[in-house]
Amino acid sequence: MKKLLLLLGSSLLSAGAWAQASAPPPATPQWRPAYHFAPSAHWMNDPNGMVFYQGTYHLFFQYFPGGMVWGPMHWGHATSPDMLRWQEQPIALFPDSLGYIFSGSAVVDSKNTSGFGKNGVVPLVAIFTYHNPKKEKSDPEHTQSQALAYSLDAGKTWTKYMGNPVVKNPGIVDFRDPKVSWNEQAGKWIMTLATKDRITFFSSPNLKEWTRESEFGEKLGAHGGVWECPDLFPLTLNGKTHWVLIVNINPGGPNGGSATQYFVGSFDGHTFKPLNDKTKWADYGPDEYAGVTFANTGTRRLFLGWMSNWEYANQVPTSPWRSAMTIPRELGLRQEGSEIYLTSQPARELAKLAAAPTTLQTVAVKAPVDLARLRVPSGKFRLNLTTSRLASFELVLGNAAGEELVLGFDKTKNEYFIDRRKAGATSFSPRFAGRHVAPRLATAAGADLTLFFDAASVELFADHGLTAMTEIFFPSQPLTNLRLRSASGITFQQVSSAALAPKPASKTPVVGQR
Repeated sequence: MKKLLLLLGSSLLSAGAWAQASAPPPATPQWRPAYHFAPSAHWMNDPNGMVFYQGTYHLFFQYFPGGMVWGPMHWGHATSPDMLRWQEQPIALFPDSLGYIFSGSAVVDSKNTSGFGKNGVVPLVAIFTYHNPKKEKSDPEHTQSQALAYSLDAGKTWTKYMGNPVVKNPGIVDFRDPKVSWNEQAGKWIMTLATKDRITFFSSPNLKEWTRESEFGEKLGAHGGVWECPDLFPLTLNGKTHWVLIVNINPGGPNGGSATQYFVGSFDGHTFKPLNDKTKWADYGPDEYAGVTFANTGTRRLFLGWMSNWEYANQVPTSPWRSAMTIPRELGLRQEGSEIYLTSQPARELAKLAAAPTTLQTVAVKAPVDLARLRVPSGKFRLNLTTSRLASFELVLGNAAGEELVLGFDKTKNEYFIDRRKAGATSFSPRFAGRHVAPRLATAAGADLTLFFDAASVELFADHGLTAMTEIFFPSQPLTNLRLRSASGITFQQVSSAALAPKPASKTPVVGQR
């Protein structure tokens, strides 16, 4: 998440200095997403401070306005009524003498526990990590700390707390990404903080004074890289409340590089206890990372991730922007055998994007079947497939240039897969091209798949969201030729597609004031 730090030296570089370092390559409008959020220009990574307030979804994000690669981090800002039609706003938080503005969260302090509210105005409070580059080489164990900023105008402008930092670093190199929420049972705020190779929980009555409660995960879960961007929240299954702890990790994902793992367990306001020590993944594709959930959404748990991977994020060939976010997803729980899994499904708001679907009934596949009747001329569409008996199959998306994206299921290995080795540009990174797999967790004979295709991405949701995969790709022209093939034979009771209308274009972001 915080790459390139060693390239920065010991000084706070200005956005202008970085902008002059390299001119952007030619624009690539063919890869600009139609319904995923992406900044109009410059670098973006992790979603931050996601919160719903007064009918508006706020998305803050790691942003560098001075270039197309990672640089001194700011909090960019966008707003939406539905998580689909995003409007870029002025930059919310700028670096200052305490450091760059790294990842964090935002809450609605409805009880005004912080005292930031004035004249009955409810404050929005952002909790973020300061990263001080001046300390990076001389004192790395104290480079990062946690701080506050607040807004009294529904997120339009922000004031940094004069008492920052509110959580000082006890001597941990990676000490960051606070995700804060109100715990009603305990009557206090809980901070879930990534601390190198584990999670540390803190509590506070007022967001300003924090007490360490416990830590989790030193010897549990995947540890192929640093733990980052955690989240902690309750979900209900069959009338019982379980707590889900999300932990993003880089590297160490199931298909290489960045990924999002999770644990299901209990939390009593002090300690998180997992149901077991099995490693589980919220998304098996290589291109969902730093995913966390929106605050203040009631019983809905809405998730958004960064659609890239640190293995090649700085090299992907888009211009004049780099990176997009995933579609919004609604999380739930489901039990398969003795295991409880997190499910991830497209948020219901996405239905408003879809044109009237074209549906094919009883599609028997033995020899290759052309799906030209589904009419997907733009390459931006939703595809649904249902079968009463899942068998090996391949869905091939191609174009006149001979490029192909291949998705499907391997019955012998019981795994879904996405193969982008021939789906367009790959030479920008030796780590990009590949065939990526995800285990099938469902045990039913039948299956359903929902796929969302945009200009340069696909998101796969199988078995009602039990398995998810996210993948980016860069074809020279849209992949609009669809066909199915299966050596063993498979029958789909239904195959349907619906074109997805582009969202209104965002305005160029207005640079805010320090």
